[in-house]
Order: sequence, then C-alpha cells, then structure tokens
Amino acid sequence: MLSQALSRTGSRLFASADTSRPRTAIDMTLLWCVVLMLAIGFVMVYSASIAMSEAEKMTGYRSTYFMMRHAIYLTIGVVGALIVFQIPMQLWQRAAPLLFMAGGLLLVLVLIPGIGREVNGSRRWINLGFMTMQPSEVMKLLTVLYAADYTVRKAAFMDDFKKGFLPMFSVMVFMAALLLRQPDFGALVVVTAIAMSILFLGGLNWRVFAGLLVLLAIAFTVLIISSPYRLQRILGFMDPWADPFGKGYQLSHSLIAFGRGEWFGVGLGASVEKLFYLPEAHTDFLMAVIGEELGLIGVTVVLVLFATFIYRAFMVGREAMLREKYFAALVAQGIGIWLSVQAFINMGVNMGLLPTKGLTLPFLSFGGTGILVNCAAVAILLRIDYENRALSNGQRKGVLKV
Repeated sequence: MLSQALSRTGSRLFASADTSRPRTAIDMTLLWCVVLMLAIGFVMVYSASIAMSEAEKMTGYRSTYFMMRHAIYLTIGVVGALIVFQIPMQLWQRAAPLLFMAGGLLLVLVLIPGIGREVNGSRRWINLGFMTMQPSEVMKLLTVLYAADYTVRKAAFMDDFKKGFLPMFSVMVFMAALLLRQPDFGALVVVTAIAMSILFLGGLNWRVFAGLLVLLAIAFTVLIISSPYRLQRILGFMDPWADPFGKGYQLSHSLIAFGRGEWFGVGLGASVEKLFYLPEAHTDFLMAVIGEELGLIGVTVVLVLFATFIYRAFMVGREAMLREKYFAALVAQGIGIWLSVQAFINMGVNMGLLPTKGLTLPFLSFGGTGILVNCAAVAILLRIDYENRALSNGQRKGVLKV
C-alpha cells in the first residue's frame, strides 16, 4: 500500500541511480560543502562583528567576543552532529511525533514572561544560562521529521482531503499561531514551505495543493496588511531610497555594501558598512558584508556551495526513495528544501529582492541555536546517505531499513 501510494512521486521526481561504482562511507562532496561554509562563516562573523564587539560594554570591549562564542557554538554543533549521526533513521521516525510535540511545548514556553526573553519587541528566546535557545529554529528540523513521518503514515490517504490533509493542516495552524505570537513571520514562512513541500513530494492531491497555495497567498497578504510593521517593511523594500534613514535604512546600506564590493571586494576586514551602518551585520546581513569585502567572486563561491549542498541533499533523498526508504527520502529532501528556502530568503533580503525578514544565513551567520540545528540536520542527512551506501555495498548488518 505504501509503495503504491508513493511510487507516483518516486517515478516523477527520481531517476535511476548508478549504484555499481565503488562507494565511500559518506558523501564527501556534501561534507566538504558544509565544512567550507562553516569555515567561511567563522571568518566572516569575526570580520563583521569586530567593531560592535569593541564598542559594547556587554562584550567587555573585546574584539574577539562574537568570534569566540561562534567558535564555541561550532564546537558544540560538531560534537552534537557526531552523536546525531549514530542514531538510525528508524529511531528518528519513531520519535518524530513526540519530538514535534516537545517543540510545540517550547513554542508555548517562550511566550511565558519570565521564561521567554524579549528582544526588540519579539519574544523568541529562552535563556539557558550559558546560551539562549530559539525554539523556532528547532521547530524547522522537527517539522521536517514530523511531516515526513506523517506523510509516510498517511500515504494511502494523500488523495483524501479529510483524512490525509486536514489533520496536518490543523496542527500547522496551531504552530503558526504560536509563531505569530512571538512574532516570527520569517520562521512561519520557512516552516510552512517545509510542510507543504514534503506533503507534495509524498503524493498530496495536486488540486488540494493548488487550492492551498492560493489560500496561503491570501493568508500571508492579510497578515502583512493587518500588521503595521510588516506593511512598513514591504513599503521600505519597494523603494528603500524614499526613506533611507527610516524604513529603508537596512536595505539601502545592504545595497551600498554590495555596490562597494564590485568584482573582487574591498578586502577582508575592510568593510565600512559593518562600522555601525549596517544593522545585524554578523547575523541577518552577513551576506552584505561578504559582498562588500569579497565582492561578486565571494558571493558566487557561497552560492555555488549552497547549490551543491542542496543538489547532494536531493540526490541522497533520491537514492533513499529508490531503496524504498520513504521516510529517509522525505527527510533528506525536506532538509534540502528547508535550508534552500531559508538561504534564498536571507540572500534575497540582502540583495533587495525580498522584504526584510529576521532569518539568518544557514551555516554562516552567527547564532547558537541556528548553528546547532544546522549541524544536526547535516548529521541526519549524512546518516541517510550512510545507510544508503551500506545497503549498496551489501553491508546490511546494523543498518535499519525503514
């Protein structure tokens, strides 16, 4: 029943794979893409944060404050990824519903005064003492796992609106309400894209999918119009130079940074815009600093690394699908969709193609929870690839098939 329900999607989206060639234990291309992005991010976070680190009292006026914190996050992320890699995909599938409920609980806790930490009018963080956790970042990975598990369990009902789509829709509406209470509209967009894409890959009726896209477009339009600050961001995006010191401030300085960078950049560490002109230079607008210091060449390198990573994620999913590991296949491609959508939005915001949103650049931007979750996602992706390759090499012992 499961094979019949998903075979249409498999035949439509996945070509046959060449499994005859000798294979290594994991996809080294995928791994090196991530390593290079993390390395570039580490260098650029240091460069973008020097001025702010030296000027703020909370940092002790140390130029290396954010760099050292980022190094700690990277270390924890790598160690965590090594642990996550050891967990078979079958266990992830069993735990997916419970993990998703735990993530929902975190979204509730962050809204409670005294537990959730408010910054610039948004309550998105929980203070853990040694670091702050952002539940919305965790929910992105948990949504991938839950949507993949739900699609596999409901594969026989994907053509049925009431049994296949409505339960998932109800859950996502509840999560959307919690995210909007923070508010975190950017995370809502990413989570919605993840859930919708996985349902579509799993064989959701195309009429239901098309109708939902129309409803989502209407819903997002209403959310933007009904919220003054979101509407101001849209207006500022449409013409940032009309009010360069007000609603168009961030975008105008981001565009100036790209303009100064030209082909080869002004040189590593020589950015002017990071000197308190460009807000959040080490997080949301890190790509603008890359464009200014490394130029079009540096931006192109980052784009190529992301494109290669996303391609390899989809290829890992393709091979899992061909081996009838449907949960693993949907998780792999869900991770690719999640990180590609978030990277696209962040780059689009930096380059003036999309309205300003508080989304970081995966693998590169400063941020504890984001780095940890990104590393965990890569570990799961490599685990899927490892199980695929183990099956191809006939090493079935210790590998659980889903």
